[in-house]
Amino acid sequence: MTSPAPRRHFVRLTASALGALTLLAAAPWAHAAEESPDAMIQRLSDDLLQTIRADKTLQTGDVDRVMAVVDSKVMPNVNFTRMTASATGPSWRKATPDQRQRLQQEFKNLLVRTYAGALKQVSDQSVEVKPLRAAPNDKEVIVRTLVKSKGDPVQLDYRLERTPGQGSGWKIYDLNVLGVWLVDNYRPQFSQQLNAGGVDALINSLAERNRSNASPSGKS
Repeated sequence: MTSPAPRRHFVRLTASALGALTLLAAAPWAHAAEESPDAMIQRLSDDLLQTIRADKTLQTGDVDRVMAVVDSKVMPNVNFTRMTASATGPSWRKATPDQRQRLQQEFKNLLVRTYAGALKQVSDQSVEVKPLRAAPNDKEVIVRTLVKSKGDPVQLDYRLERTPGQGSGWKIYDLNVLGVWLVDNYRPQFSQQLNAGGVDALINSLAERNRSNASPSGKS
């Protein structure tokens, strides 16, 4: 098992992860219910790598542009509530609706600001989706992929859930980069703040990090 990487190493490894997540920006979803999850990931990856290569503003890591893409295209295809709840742990159940909304917004802002610069590394990558190991009636699956470029391939896996209702397809709720799941990476960071002061302390900590990252001297 690969041990959790330090934050800087994780950010570097997650360059392809945010690229892949932002890749969800332009692919049509008209046939999502007819697709297997691995076919969906392959189509989205192929279509949207091309989109990022063609969008110079995205390539610069412009946060406003990345945020607009995330809000309009990515978020509808990700169960971000589940992602945030998993990172928050038991405290999520005690949070008020307003706290949950604020926590999700600050977490999303943190992810976008942290990884926006990773889009600069999108160039000649291609995505190979591994054969899916799942039964037809499975409601949750892991789609394993390799992001290939000039260097060593990057392991990038997705956890997806089948959404209820006809025609709803699949939604992503976690990402794994070289053995490090995004939720697992943030859970201990969240736990420290939650233990110190509860949900409000976590929200305030994330908001402060976002303000720092947004400042001219802030580092992503």
